[in-house]
Amino acid sequence: MAKEQMLPETLYDRAWEVCRYQARSLEELHLKAQILVGLIDGDMPDVCDGLAKSIRDDAEFLSQTYSGGLPNREAMLSEPTPILHVLSPQKHTSPFDVNMAADAGYRVIIPYNNVTPEDVTALVQDAIFSRPPAHGVRTGIFLGGKDAILALDMMDAAKKAMVPPFQLSVFADPAGSFTTAAAMVACVERVLKLKLSRSWKGTRVVALGATGVVGYASSVLAALEGAHVQLVAHRGVDRLIRSAKVTKQRFGVDLEPVSAETDEQKRKIIGTAEVVFVAATAGVRVLTAEHLALAKDLLVVADVNAVPPSGVEGVELFMDGAPLPGCKALGVGALTIGDIKYKTESGLFKQMIASKEPLSLDFRHAFTRARQLTA
Repeated sequence: MAKEQMLPETLYDRAWEVCRYQARSLEELHLKAQILVGLIDGDMPDVCDGLAKSIRDDAEFLSQTYSGGLPNREAMLSEPTPILHVLSPQKHTSPFDVNMAADAGYRVIIPYNNVTPEDVTALVQDAIFSRPPAHGVRTGIFLGGKDAILALDMMDAAKKAMVPPFQLSVFADPAGSFTTAAAMVACVERVLKLKLSRSWKGTRVVALGATGVVGYASSVLAALEGAHVQLVAHRGVDRLIRSAKVTKQRFGVDLEPVSAETDEQKRKIIGTAEVVFVAATAGVRVLTAEHLALAKDLLVVADVNAVPPSGVEGVELFMDGAPLPGCKALGVGALTIGDIKYKTESGLFKQMIASKEPLSLDFRHAFTRARQLTA
């Protein structure tokens, strides 16, 4: 077939075969990729951009997977395909997480909806027994949904279902909220450390929107670091009391549920806070400039809401420790947090693919990754 008649995918297949099967080192892999991109640009400029991106992405993936050097052709051909099974207790699997997993390097992604904890054992064992033990590290389970405790229960069930040496990796991030919480706590920690010479130890933290996964997970992370954390309920405190009890049993930390059903209660709670996490419903303002002016001890406010209006008056999307108008507190905005969240989730997916051992990842591992990104 002449070059001008080649389909883009045919050209790509031939180009990448040269790159990954004839290169004898990582350096030669990248060199061949660059040369091929140049040739494609000269011969078929209309398909260059997409092919160039595909070649570069695959080169990066192989570099991360084979950090010690490329294997030979036979080993490359026998390398197991990265497969991700996405288990969601809800009606739909999150397109966001599917996209993230695909961009991170998973080649096959299968969604399972309306999954219960009782379903997990059979699904995990189907996945592990269908591949040789050596291929288990290229098989992953991702746990979605919108319930933190349920996701952690499903993770426990997945780990108990494994039969060594038949194992796989598990990553819990319901609604992407574990990685968002990790990013928020890491971003605030950076501001506390660099601008205020403070740590979490003994810091008074208030979490608004604590019935949601982001608010809950960020509260647990701060408490694990030594902060005193209040979980704020706007419509009944009973659910948060149950969450605090489960948290004490599971993680050994204390969370204080408090009610803010009236504005007077909210003012009193904010008035003693040093750090405020805002993870309320998108597009709903929960703190005004008047609230902030009353908070004399307030140091940092973080808001994950990117939908106008902001959850906190004066907090802008790209704030990263900038002063808030009308008070001495510093703000951390949604897109600053979102950038670290994106890199954290992507990084954990890539870590699963590249690992030589099965991994179990939850919001604590996400926090470790987010800390690395904000260091």
